[in-house]
Amino acid sequence: VQLQASGGGLVQAGGSLRLSCVVSGLRLNYYRIGWFRQAPGKEREGVSCISSRGDGKYYADSVKGRFAISRSIAENTVYLQMNVLKPEDTALYYCAAGDTVSVHSCRGSVTDYFAWGQGTLVTVSS
Repeated sequence: VQLQASGGGLVQAGGSLRLSCVVSGLRLNYYRIGWFRQAPGKEREGVSCISSRGDGKYYADSVKGRFAISRSIAENTVYLQMNVLKPEDTALYYCAAGDTVSVHSCRGSVTDYFAWGQGTLVTVSS
């Protein structure tokens, strides 16, 4: 199983980025996929996730209304559209795959995910 995250970069506050997570070795419609981030000196935190059925989505309160998760089954890729970026969104962003507990839900902690990508850096300047 491999997850390849990309799309990070340097953007000014208020700008947008779209992260991509290309997944190989497993099919999205059998696993939940999550986006996590880790800022320097802080713990890794969950940002968003999508259930195996695709109809269950979760967003952390800090990104609700600004970020949107989606996926392409054909491309086996999960996206994270990030709008109205803030300096506090600066972090290394990771995508991860987790076993399905419920096809309509994706909530879980870091330890519920068994495969991780290498991370893509998002830097938001003020």
